[in-house]
Amino acid sequence: MNLTEQLASRLSIPATQISATLKLIEEGATIPFIARYRKEATGGLDDTQLRHLAEQLEYCTALEQRRNSILEQIRSQECLTPELERSLRQADSKARLEDLYLPFKPKRRNKAQEAREAGLEQFALSLLQRPEQQPENLAARFLNPSRGINTPEEALEAVATYFWSP
Repeated sequence: MNLTEQLASRLSIPATQISATLKLIEEGATIPFIARYRKEATGGLDDTQLRHLAEQLEYCTALEQRRNSILEQIRSQECLTPELERSLRQADSKARLEDLYLPFKPKRRNKAQEAREAGLEQFALSLLQRPEQQPENLAARFLNPSRGINTPEEALEAVATYFWSP
């Protein structure tokens, strides 16, 4: 369904009126100008209808941009199936589009994840299970220069920041 048909369906306005209005908007005419001086071109659409049409045009344009972005993201993950693509193309709202995208959306990395990746989870668990240990001595076993943990102090700071901060 093209944009004119989509807007006509959403607004229950004949496609010819939508098409004429879109042409005027593309030419740079403003809604007040169209409402006042181009009634014959739009088939008599009033100011309220034209504003609603402009809002829906903006929404549909943003929806299509988001749809293309999501399709590209999923395609780059090599997870796009014909069924998923069909569902994404048929989605008629941003909410439905985001619901379909949710399983493929990259997860945000937080500081706890970074600490786990640096191998500090076991260090934190050891401190929690046996608080009588000397943290400075234990920290030396968890150095990981490739992850930026070069000194026992950095390991302690990372564990404190990543696991015990609010």
